[in-house]
Parts: sequence; structure tokens; C-alpha cells
Amino acid sequence: MTKLAFLGLGVMGAPMAGHLQGAGHDVTVFNRTESKATAWAQKYSGAAATTPREAALDADFVMACVGNDDDLRSVCLGPDGAFAGMAKGSVFVDHTTVSAKVTAELYAAAAEVGISFVDAPISGGQAGAENAVLSIMCGADEDAFDSALPIMEVYSKICRRIGASGAGQMTKMCNQIAIAGLVQGLSEALHFAQKAGLDGRAVVEVISQGAAGSWQMANRNETMLDDHFDHGFAVDWMRKDLGICLNTADEIGASLPITALVDQFYKDVQKMGGGRWDTSSLIKRL
Repeated sequence: MTKLAFLGLGVMGAPMAGHLQGAGHDVTVFNRTESKATAWAQKYSGAAATTPREAALDADFVMACVGNDDDLRSVCLGPDGAFAGMAKGSVFVDHTTVSAKVTAELYAAAAEVGISFVDAPISGGQAGAENAVLSIMCGADEDAFDSALPIMEVYSKICRRIGASGAGQMTKMCNQIAIAGLVQGLSEALHFAQKAGLDGRAVVEVISQGAAGSWQMANRNETMLDDHFDHGFAVDWMRKDLGICLNTADEIGASLPITALVDQFYKDVQKMGGGRWDTSSLIKRL
């Protein structure tokens, strides 16, 4: 049994922490909405803490899955932050999608107090977290990654170190860039099929078996055709992620014309009141 802390109990974090407790680990959780932590502790027979520092006390590994850069700083730093409660030699694993800038900042802050920091953003959505089949892309020192790998394997189908600190977040940016273009292409194809009077399901059944096939097509075509957009990862979060991608592209000299365009399409969806719709809702604006 390993003593763990998990910070952030959203649609991803709650089931991930549950898998760790179910695997026989001793898990203490923290959530800004305290009632969520209490409910999780009752459901999974774990423990709840009132601050990140309290959750992290004596933990070998502290995992986080929160909202954005500021949220991550708030659970890591300060007198009530996790770093203040972690012992030297312990490992902090960040599953949040954040900027490479804050990752570099927290990697350095962790090193100052003798702890390791692994940036380990995730892909697979709510279903991936619930079914323990997430893809995890990591940036870390090799020894820190190797020690944290058995913990992350509890809720992943693949977990790979891409490179040094920051490489995980850069890889997640690649993931979001690819998804943006794929969802827009799928939206246009389904929209075209509808306007042409075709049976969208029949179209997808055929074209999904060829070069057009993708995870998005296989898992989202029916709900898109049914005008149903409640699958966890919201447009508001996607725009946050694409903003990180576009800002980083400016810094490194990368060109992302399609990503920039799709980001504006998601802005249109927000204006339609769809900020909490899932990312496949791009078809709505068509």
C-alpha cells in the first residue's frame, strides 16, 4: 500500500482517485468544494482533507487534476499548498493541462524543497478516466517518472515519458491541435451529409472503415447527429487549452492556422450558449 494524495475531484479526478483507492492504495483527497471531497471519501472509503497541505502530509505521491495555471499554483504553493506538506524525496504528478510556463515554474519550486515534479497531462475524456484507459504524456526526470509510473498505470492504457520537464504539456498541446481539426472536419462532413439528404449513420458506417476513420468519428458521430453534447470535456476548457497552444506557438515560431480558426469557431459556440457543451458541438454552428 502506498500513501497518496489526490487534488481535484472533477469529472476526471474523482474516478482516477477512485481507481487508486480501489487498487489498494491509501488515498486522501482535496477539493475546493469540500462537500465533493467528503462525498468521495464516503463512496470510496478514503479520507478527505481541508487543505492541499493536509492531504499531502506523509504522501509518497501527490496527484493533481485541477482547472488551469492559477488553480495549479493555488494547490501547490503557499503555506496551505501541497509543497508545504510534502516530504523530501516525494513526487508531485500534475495531470492538469496547463502552460509550459507554469510547469517550469513549479518544477523549479519543487526542486528547491527537495521534491520531484512530473507534468503528466491526460487524454481520453471522462469515459477514459472512468474506465481507467487514459493516455498519459509525461515530462520529467527519468527517476521521478520511473517511480510514479506504477501509480499512473492504475488508470491508464498508455503512459510514456516524452522527455524532460515540460515535454508532457507540449505533447498535450499536439493532442489538442489534432483534435480541433478532426472535430471540425467531422462536423463539416456530417453537416454536408445532412444537407445532401443522406443517412448520416450509413455514411459514417462506410467512411469510418477507410482513411477518414478516427476516434472522434467512431465515438461522437451518433450523438452529433442526435444533437446531444453532454460528454464531459467542455468547450470552455477546450478554448483554454487552444489558447495555451496558440500562445506557445507564437513563442516557438510554429504556425497553427487551422487551430486559430477552430478556436474562433468554438468562440461562436460559446456565444450560442454552448460553453458547457462538449467539444463535438462544433457542428451546432453549421
